[in-house]
Amino acid sequence: MLRFFVAPLLFAGVLASCAPRQQIQTAEQMVTVTPMLVKVSEAAPRGGQVVIQGRYLGGPNIGKVRLGADERGTGGYVFPANAVVSWTDSQIVLTIPADAPIGGSWLFVEVGAKRSTGLPYSVRQ
Repeated sequence: MLRFFVAPLLFAGVLASCAPRQQIQTAEQMVTVTPMLVKVSEAAPRGGQVVIQGRYLGGPNIGKVRLGADERGTGGYVFPANAVVSWTDSQIVLTIPADAPIGGSWLFVEVGAKRSTGLPYSVRQ
């Protein structure tokens, strides 16, 4: 009787040790498509709202919006998470925080490690 019980356990152990190991992917590794901005609303003052339309914009858990210091998106101001009013894969609505830089700049969306195309945007006084 013991022989009939032990043999299946040994066989199951051998199968389990041969199974491929799963790697856990981070959110950044799962993003494979570069976000693309299509349209941004008109300039707004601090406290106003900015609406960004595009494709593959991800979501607030893995994305961020940056008012870039230059046309490549380096430097600049990152909108805090509490500025997000709504965020879907095709539209982001943000409230412009009181500490956002005033003036013209470039706007980018970053999803995981992918940065979108940029669009010019100005925060009015």
